[in-house]
Amino acid sequence: MPHESYAVFAPWSNFYIITGSSAAALTGLMFVVVTLATGMPLRQRDEMNVGFAVFNTPTVLHFCTAFLVSGILSAPWRTALFPDIIIGIIGFIGVLYVLRVIFRTTKLTSYQPDLEDWAWFGIFPIVAYAAMVAASILLPWHAETALFTLAAAIMLLIFMGIRNAWDIVMYLAIEQAQKR
Repeated sequence: MPHESYAVFAPWSNFYIITGSSAAALTGLMFVVVTLATGMPLRQRDEMNVGFAVFNTPTVLHFCTAFLVSGILSAPWRTALFPDIIIGIIGFIGVLYVLRVIFRTTKLTSYQPDLEDWAWFGIFPIVAYAAMVAASILLPWHAETALFTLAAAIMLLIFMGIRNAWDIVMYLAIEQAQKR
């Protein structure tokens, strides 16, 4: 099983600096979203706890995953083997986590997700995390393809997070406006 040297990641350093910084900043902005929700009446917040676990927490996790992978690939490893294994594990755990989120989504009673919600909070995240696993498997034999696949997965996680954060903010704003 041939493994590339760490030098295979060097041309990607600017990409991972940009994605890592962006993901970290966007994670911080999600705290603003949570702050918006804390102004709701207690009863309404209790109903939203399950919704937060299904919608907000995964969005933060997607940003944090992009940040983590960017950090891992920016570290000066001696070989590509260890970051490759770590990324594969992160992708596999991500797939399992999203499956758990999908299961929890089916248990929602106060909100019925539509097709768009299922796509952005379920299908696309599985695709992103599965792409990370695939990139990890491909890296030893097809480094260029693997690195572009991994970059696409990271970008998908960030764009999903941005879209999902916007969706959450709009939902909260509409809900609060209707309550007034």
